[in-house]
Amino acid sequence: MPIRIVDVREVTKPIASPIRNAYIDFSKMTTSLVAVVTDVVRDGRPVVGYGFNSNGRYGQGGLIRERFAPRILEADPASLMDAAGDNLDPDRVWATLMTNEKPGGHGERSVAVGTIDMAVWDAVAKIAGKPLFRLLAGRHGVQADPRVFVYAAGGYYYPGKDLGALKAEMRGYLDRGYTVVKMKIGGATITEDRERIEAVLAEIGSQAQLAVDANGRFDLETAIAYARMLRDYPLFWYEEAGDPLDYQLQAALAAFYPGPMATGENLFSHQDARNLIRYGGMRPDRDWLQFDCALSYGLCEYLRTLDVLKAHGWSPRRCIPHGGHQMSLNIAAGLGLGGNESYPDLFQPYGGFPDGVRVVDGHITMPELPGIGFEGKADLYREMKALAG
Repeated sequence: MPIRIVDVREVTKPIASPIRNAYIDFSKMTTSLVAVVTDVVRDGRPVVGYGFNSNGRYGQGGLIRERFAPRILEADPASLMDAAGDNLDPDRVWATLMTNEKPGGHGERSVAVGTIDMAVWDAVAKIAGKPLFRLLAGRHGVQADPRVFVYAAGGYYYPGKDLGALKAEMRGYLDRGYTVVKMKIGGATITEDRERIEAVLAEIGSQAQLAVDANGRFDLETAIAYARMLRDYPLFWYEEAGDPLDYQLQAALAAFYPGPMATGENLFSHQDARNLIRYGGMRPDRDWLQFDCALSYGLCEYLRTLDVLKAHGWSPRRCIPHGGHQMSLNIAAGLGLGGNESYPDLFQPYGGFPDGVRVVDGHITMPELPGIGFEGKADLYREMKALAG
């Protein structure tokens, strides 16, 4: 008998916070939490896969409930099975999700599909009885590495947040074991941002490196002005200076900023990733790529993105995904990415690591939990279990 997906459930949850970056505030931010319920029974309970979308893009409940979930539930269950007939096939599920979808237009659809795809992969790994990172490594002939580099993302603009509070935040990340911290720029004047950067650098000293993130705020003139200022400091990277689709701006910026740059979190397909590599002037010896599977059609599409990068001479080690979620941690550990973003204090309970996992010298070690490992994070699993019913 074929494995059946008996239900796909979605609930839109708030992840609101009174913070802002250079472009948006998060006062009304939401996420979609999804449960893919199967008829496979393990330890007396149905196997349920879970997924959610990353911060920065809102929940996609309408698209999930009205368009994408029905396609899975109406499909012939046999059409969603793998060749061995003992598990779901994520690629076949993905193809079913994308039935009758025209190419292009990746902004919101890619988030809805990526959220469901995460839940499908969680279910597949649980059915196989393996952590997702080990399942991926085995399928792709890669040596799994449970030790993953992570950096602490923060440094948002916040009402009443002065330099002292910014420094204390960054010190807190160092105290928890991080060796790279990130702060926002572009939401103040360049003079104010210079003061903020110098304050953080003075605080962290030689204990850590600092990355800065403009969240796509700048036109070319402003991006260059910041580049001239930022190159005075030993930064880990200068992130997303201009609009994510302005490849010409990104390419021009390299002439003014010799240090590492990073972008890609707002590109949602392997075609967009290919255009960035072709036309964005990204340098494979120093720059970083931040594609986030949860926003870009999921792991099935992320694998195609990795194929594009390989064809253009890029190593997966240059990928450090955006989003701070456990799905990308599994991909990093299973497929040899360069690491993953982390939100130690924000967007809870969806960010962070399973309980008991600690950052040591800028790295975490993946626990041996089946699936993505959500069950190991008690506050998150409470939300998921309530949805599964």
